[in-house]
Amino acid sequence: MTVRILDGAIGTELIARGLELDAPAWSARAIADAPNLLARIHTDYVGAGATLHTANTFRTQPHALGKGWVVALGAAVDIARDAVSPGCAVLGSMAPINDCYRPDLSPGKQGRGRHAEVASALANAGCDVLLCETFANGAEALVAVEEALATGLPVWLSLTAGPFAELLSPTELTRIGRDAASIGVERVLVNCIAATQIGAYVDGVAALEVPFGAYANAGREDEALGWRATGQRAAEAYADLAERWNDAGASVIGGCCGTGPLHIRALAERFA
Repeated sequence: MTVRILDGAIGTELIARGLELDAPAWSARAIADAPNLLARIHTDYVGAGATLHTANTFRTQPHALGKGWVVALGAAVDIARDAVSPGCAVLGSMAPINDCYRPDLSPGKQGRGRHAEVASALANAGCDVLLCETFANGAEALVAVEEALATGLPVWLSLTAGPFAELLSPTELTRIGRDAASIGVERVLVNCIAATQIGAYVDGVAALEVPFGAYANAGREDEALGWRATGQRAAEAYADLAERWNDAGASVIGGCCGTGPLHIRALAERFA
């Protein structure tokens, strides 16, 4: 099966390159404070072989950035678009309103208005695809998808069970994916679950009979895949695990937190 290569992490890659990040803006700080660094990261993912590139809009939200959020969002999309090669797609990231790993704090359906604002801004900024990513609360995930679909752009939903699979079972995550597929989402993915633990979740979404993909986090450091294990051996180990996702039918594969250009290059070479 042909695999499209998604890029890797932005937030943890900014930290690895020396930028300090803190809440609530997190990686969005780079848009104004380190735009050249952000552009280099996008360019490095192009060089590594990614053809799908997520703009740094995960935290360009009204509550995180205040009145300047739309300007920051547009700038993030422009930085990505200027950095990537012709023929590459730019994905607009839509994130949960509250902490990704605290689905109990989600506003659920009450977040509809805010997701509508972000989806509209991403569409107006010129994104090719809207990626609702790192959702663990089903009600909020479906609201975000509905508002993204209202823009007329292709919409992908990526679900997480938490960094180490502590928030949702594969069955629970698959149920959310099935509901999203029923309302028109183009692709269901799983992300930011440790690479060593994501396999059962990939198998779950594979049963949905819609296109699907995976981009795991790098896992625990004692697995030699984690944030500080950034060498070629770690990248190859990540690609080894990704072969199983491809065997299950994943047609989009990339990296999440703790992965970088080396991991993406290993994927691109493995699935060339």
